[in-house]
Amino acid sequence: MKNAYSLAATSCAWLIAVLAAAPVRSELTVSPAETVLDGPFAQAQLLASNGKQDVTRDVTFGSSDTRVATVDDRGRITAVADGEALITVTSDGASRLVPVQVQGSGGVVDFTRHIRPILNKASCATAACHASQYGKGGFKLSVFGFDPRADYEAIARDSRQRRVNFASPDQSLILRKPAMTMPHGGGRKLPLQSHHYQTFRQWIATGAQFTGDEVHIDSLRVEPAEQVVSIDDGPWFQQLRVVARYPDGVERDVTGLAKFDSMDDGVLSVDEDGVVQVHGKGQAAVMIRFEGQTAVSMFVSPFAREVTLDAWPDDNVVDRYAMAKFRQLGLKPSGPCDDATFIRRAFLDAIGGLPTPDEIREFLASTDPDKRVKLVDRLLGLTGDSSLDIYNDRYAAYWTLKWSDLIRNNSNSVGEQGMWAMHNWIRESFRVNKPFDAFVRELVTAKGSIYSSGPANYFRINNDSTALTESTAQLFLGVRLECAKCHHHPFESYSQADYYGLAAFFSRVGSKTSEEFGIFGRETVVMTRSTGDVSHPRTRQRMTPTPLGGSPLAEEPLDRRMPLADWLTAKDNPLFARSIVNRYLGYLMGRGLVEPIDDMRSTNPPSNAEMLDALAEQFAASGYDLKQLIRTVMTSQLYQRSSSPTKENYADSRFYSFYKVKRIPAEPLLDAVDQATGAPTKFTNLPLGTRAIELPDAEYANYFLTTFAKPRRASVCECERSPDENLAQALHTLNGDTLSTKMSAAQGRLQGLLKSKRPLPEAFDEIYLATICRPPTAEEIKFAEELVNSSPTPQQGFEDLMWALMNSKQFLFVR
Repeated sequence: MKNAYSLAATSCAWLIAVLAAAPVRSELTVSPAETVLDGPFAQAQLLASNGKQDVTRDVTFGSSDTRVATVDDRGRITAVADGEALITVTSDGASRLVPVQVQGSGGVVDFTRHIRPILNKASCATAACHASQYGKGGFKLSVFGFDPRADYEAIARDSRQRRVNFASPDQSLILRKPAMTMPHGGGRKLPLQSHHYQTFRQWIATGAQFTGDEVHIDSLRVEPAEQVVSIDDGPWFQQLRVVARYPDGVERDVTGLAKFDSMDDGVLSVDEDGVVQVHGKGQAAVMIRFEGQTAVSMFVSPFAREVTLDAWPDDNVVDRYAMAKFRQLGLKPSGPCDDATFIRRAFLDAIGGLPTPDEIREFLASTDPDKRVKLVDRLLGLTGDSSLDIYNDRYAAYWTLKWSDLIRNNSNSVGEQGMWAMHNWIRESFRVNKPFDAFVRELVTAKGSIYSSGPANYFRINNDSTALTESTAQLFLGVRLECAKCHHHPFESYSQADYYGLAAFFSRVGSKTSEEFGIFGRETVVMTRSTGDVSHPRTRQRMTPTPLGGSPLAEEPLDRRMPLADWLTAKDNPLFARSIVNRYLGYLMGRGLVEPIDDMRSTNPPSNAEMLDALAEQFAASGYDLKQLIRTVMTSQLYQRSSSPTKENYADSRFYSFYKVKRIPAEPLLDAVDQATGAPTKFTNLPLGTRAIELPDAEYANYFLTTFAKPRRASVCECERSPDENLAQALHTLNGDTLSTKMSAAQGRLQGLLKSKRPLPEAFDEIYLATICRPPTAEEIKFAEELVNSSPTPQQGFEDLMWALMNSKQFLFVR
């Protein structure tokens, strides 16, 4: 029955009389205003508010008829017997009455609907407990209860039914252990007389029923979904209410069965009953899980009550939504970075290299108020003037490196010829600024020889439907599906059926061998077959190709990948544009709106959802133009913030109130060393002058690159390229031979300065600009002169100065 009902006429008259007599204060409100409890042991959570904040934990609750329904001091109503009752909510003389109707209380307690949620709530069905590979104590459950039949058999039928005692339910092993009336390694999970204990007991007492019906839930709703709070006068408390909606429209309060987790313990905590305590400033979410569905409740705790913000132009979508978030959070951003910082930051972020001293001098000397925007356009090749668009090849090389890492282009997987074919295809795509939807479409529908068709190598790198499913979802949707391969995703609403429905798109991709490229060995030719299916591993059901969250394909195409590409890149598929926008924000701003940047779960909400949605919409409207996306971010006032926090925003780690310092990746860092010293690295079988960002493969041996975490291209995860510093890196720059050898190179920068006999201040200016991209201060020039003059030789003094600069954070990091 749906949650709409009418009480009997006599009850209505009685209720009106009671309401008229009751003292009322308008500021006390209770939600829901009325409720139906349908089924055995049904419950509902009440929320009380004084108009300013939640007071559920402070009010008094009472029931007019405890034979029908009881209510505890947390505001949780429990059905006892069919009938009607009134719940009274009282606070400081104000009161409210909540009508309750109980029906179906004598119904059957079923394993799937009633017992499985209790096991999940108690964390019994997790990998750390009885859902581990071999179970615990001879008792094994499926992960998160994804196989209810097997779990039912394990509890009620296995081991000669020793876990249940139908004659004396309280003596059942399945109750005694979690109630701790006998030793249990997992501790007390079902306290005696608790609601969950009584539900479990009744299930056993009535024969441990299993109807075999799977319970499907359409969605979860949480109240409140979002709230702005103040902790100036102490912690803020909020009781949550969770409602599950079923396919037939029925809604059921599942607050007592849902799992609650804080997504940021520094801002808030939440207990097992759904009571949130906000104790820190910022923004954080509570993740709610129930029966394979998820929801979040967002809390915003401003850093300050009021904040005065400088006016920013309103013509950039990034700035528009950044300012709105700063106002909501009471957060004042740092000021703008200086020109020297900006040119270095822009060069490294756009093309993966440092500007030259002459480029820096020209930029610093310019008085053009639009010089930053014009610099970004030049770096991205967007001026339309070939004499200015001179960085396009370096742009293509740098972003080819990024996507080659993610796609995992590697000669170990596809051979040298295949590796070069893939590399050249990616690089040409970025050189001509191919729309990114076209790039993805060509990749996921590719066929032909891996030696002549670069994107076909994607199907050699991912050589089965499951690998293709996981890689494609993570790369282009930001969805990590690995968990759903074996069981329901623990933090997302994706099931095994979703996983294998997506995998079915790739089930008819095959390959054959060919000897057309004989000198390179027998190559693989990617092709499509007329047969081939994917089956659900548990139900053995043949899976129809189905997009995530979508409907199965109505017609069977010749190549199943074509409709996949249509859906994947469709403008009404928000996952695609949002995931790419978030990646690029992560690359340019040091962190994404969602972190990790390739884990865009509904339970991992963005720090600024409005900005993400607006940027994604703009990206799609631009025809998925990556250069325009990068330009939008890099020309924003937000991107141009100083990396120095203020006393007002130092606690911010998520909202871009100051630029996040990030370590330069291995390849751009080696190129920076080469350019600063004037001594290029020679890579095997590649011409001298080849930049590290241009390396097509992960197999070029170089100790510097390995030490600074050049990825092996073994994973699609961004985490393979670790941004963390380590001792080996510090030791190599301090004591290794890379810097010393390059600084002393005969044709290097320092030797050129010594031979030119330029005045020391001019030489120091060159060294500073070549390394940390800014002129030295007067104090730094004085120190450098003392260093050189006190050194055994000018060369040693120059080397010591450059060594110190290249070991500084100003050189090693993007600031």
